[in-house]
Amino acid sequence: MIGLNHYLVLSGLLFAIGLVGVLRRKNLLMLFFATEIILNAANVAFAAISHYYNDLSGQMFAFFIIAVAASEVAIGLGLLILLYKKHGTLNLDDLASMKG
Repeated sequence: MIGLNHYLVLSGLLFAIGLVGVLRRKNLLMLFFATEIILNAANVAFAAISHYYNDLSGQMFAFFIIAVAASEVAIGLGLLILLYKKHGTLNLDDLASMKG
């Protein structure tokens, strides 16, 4: 039987994968994907703990995290399209140079 510990281990692994992605990636699009993995790890943990305690507050909090993540993706992808049109790349090292 799958218990709370299994879900929390899955959540921890997803969070670790997302954290490594945030720290190691140089492409802004991959950085957004890694951030989404971190948010989904939090959602899995909230939903599992909420189910374990028979309380809906964790599931409602996960729902709000999903809503915030969707708005972050919509705004972030719009900004990424503008950056790509202006600079021709999404590489952080190229975008960090101080060009006038």
